[in-house]
Amino acid sequence: MDRLHGAASIRKTYDAELRELEVRIQTMSAAALDMVQQAIRGLIENDQSLFEPVINADDEVDFYYLEIERRVVALFALQTPVAGDLRLLTALLHVNHSLERVADMGVNLAKVGNLSAGLPRNEPVLLMIEEMSGIALRMLGAAMDSLARRDLELAMKLPWMDDPLDRLNRSMIRAILPLANDSRMLEWGMRMHVISRQIERMGDQAVDIAEQVVFVITGEFREFTDASHPEAHV
Repeated sequence: MDRLHGAASIRKTYDAELRELEVRIQTMSAAALDMVQQAIRGLIENDQSLFEPVINADDEVDFYYLEIERRVVALFALQTPVAGDLRLLTALLHVNHSLERVADMGVNLAKVGNLSAGLPRNEPVLLMIEEMSGIALRMLGAAMDSLARRDLELAMKLPWMDDPLDRLNRSMIRAILPLANDSRMLEWGMRMHVISRQIERMGDQAVDIAEQVVFVITGEFREFTDASHPEAHV
């Protein structure tokens, strides 16, 4: 009886640690997404004062990243995860990495924004950047929501959500080429092309998170590449 009680107590502590890990990774997600939102706001509103706080906020996300990684590794080392727990722990490691990358991309947006200060701007290109960032942020929010709610249907929608983001990214260069007659405007446009690529990669990170959610729920890993879209959409 004492042995059973001890095992139950260990399991209770283990479950509490898993729940706390999920809370922490959702908190990390909120911090990373806030960095991206603020960097985009600085770009759209031409407000240079918003960029430095984004760059400084990367330390907070890095702290979460290292803490989550350490706690996941400790659970692997100190416990013997059953199949479902094992999937969750490995998925959290992947999601942790994806969110750290999103935060890095937010820093990149802020740095490019700083480099763009004083250059002429083009409103149609800015509208495209704003539309792309809205899609990417919705995708990241949906991916993290699907993890929190174990929502398989929502996770499977992420490849569909990524398609318009990819299309906008591909069309960005066509929007920039007409600016070539003005060297300073072209310089700004090429910086916006870098921004576009960063935002497109955020969408990729959201899809990667969704892949991990599907793995947690089903026990099967499905890579949502372009070739696998038809399967993912079933």
